[in-house]
Amino acid sequence: MAELAEHPRKPIMLVSLPAAGLANPMLVLAGELARRGVQDVFFASDEPRRADVEALTATSKIEFISLGEPVPELSPTTWDEPTYRAVTQPSRFKAFRALLRHNFKPEITVPKYRALEAAVEQHRPALMVIDVMCKHAIDLAITKGIPYVLSCPFVASNIVSLVTPFGRSYTPKDFPTPRSALPYPMTAGQRLRNQLFRWRTLLHFLNPETNKRVQAQAKIRAELGISAETTKSLAAFEQAERVLCYSLPELDYPFDVPDKFTFVGAMVPPLPQAPADELTDWLDGRDSVVYMGFGTITRLTTADVAALVEVARRLDGKAHVLWSLPESQQPMLPADLPPNLRVEGWVPSQLDVLAHPSVKVFVNHGGGNAFHESVFFGKPQVVRPLWVDCYDQAVRVESMGLGQAVDRPATIDADDLTGKVLPVLTEQSYTERSRRFAAAMSKAGGRAAAADALLSLPQLTETSNA
Repeated sequence: MAELAEHPRKPIMLVSLPAAGLANPMLVLAGELARRGVQDVFFASDEPRRADVEALTATSKIEFISLGEPVPELSPTTWDEPTYRAVTQPSRFKAFRALLRHNFKPEITVPKYRALEAAVEQHRPALMVIDVMCKHAIDLAITKGIPYVLSCPFVASNIVSLVTPFGRSYTPKDFPTPRSALPYPMTAGQRLRNQLFRWRTLLHFLNPETNKRVQAQAKIRAELGISAETTKSLAAFEQAERVLCYSLPELDYPFDVPDKFTFVGAMVPPLPQAPADELTDWLDGRDSVVYMGFGTITRLTTADVAALVEVARRLDGKAHVLWSLPESQQPMLPADLPPNLRVEGWVPSQLDVLAHPSVKVFVNHGGGNAFHESVFFGKPQVVRPLWVDCYDQAVRVESMGLGQAVDRPATIDADDLTGKVLPVLTEQSYTERSRRFAAAMSKAGGRAAAADALLSLPQLTETSNA
């Protein structure tokens, strides 16, 4: 008879796609586990994430597991210009259709599935933590019967709502469909648009091109031995032990939230992330700064860049502007920049910038992390949504009184954007609302609460026979 192990081994495996919006919250969680000295923690992702993971070593080490190089179809930073423009076009439905045409290719994730399967066989995790968009990892966990927690950087309704007219949903039938950018409650016209959005999504999956890919997917899944359970409606959510949601119920429209959700708010590491430098001195010397940062995916046009420079020019005398603009896009800048504008190719820490008291407004692309981090620091925001979920965050910014969204997001219009920034900068109600939500974020507990919730799960606390 085997003796009862005093400290049985309980490996934890985190798995994420390499995109910053998905990986960053999980890196914060892994860093918290490392500071607590939790042993046997593994982080599986694509090779470009290796340095980020290895830098997390503290009291204990986080071991990186490489799943190979990024798949171009799944990595927006590598898309060609036509693909990028198709996926970020103003029509939410057409953009989603373009996204599916580009990356719904069942064969492209087979190497990732097999690499992760080998890692699971080697390390035998007692629990997996999987980003909600990492379908091959969720399929593997369900197929192998490995308990898992979902990592969700979106509002909760995003992963438990209907996207077609049929199927299981935890939100009411008249609830906004994910990616629809509709508010709640809706007018009669908006309810009709909501239904049409679902029908159009269903019809897209029924067209010959997509149907052919669905059949290919079924064949590949059978070859890999993936469980049929994974194809059921909302299987990823319903099979999960828990969902770590980096949001708050109050930031979503009301519905009966399942108990499986644990809301911890934005995942922010210990600050400051970077030592004080000349940029810190510059911020210290300004009373009012508008920070513009549009994430790692956004590609601005020459017209967009000119419009943003014009917005800064119109804010001269009212606020300074700090703009994080990748060096690859800086050749589009005009020669005559306004004196109140500072352009940086890279800021050492966007979180340090948002935490600075001189920063009064955050102009962003509406990504899940940008949205929640702005709330965390009590900064009102102006949103120029980029794609998919960004539109849903933008409409919630307006509904919750946290800021405004531009009227014409396809191209940046100086009149439109300035007309949104000025009231958010000057009307105290936006700051007051943002600070109230920031207090709720702080209470939710962030990285500490996420780690507590994870480590309290029975898969990691119960003893077992060695």
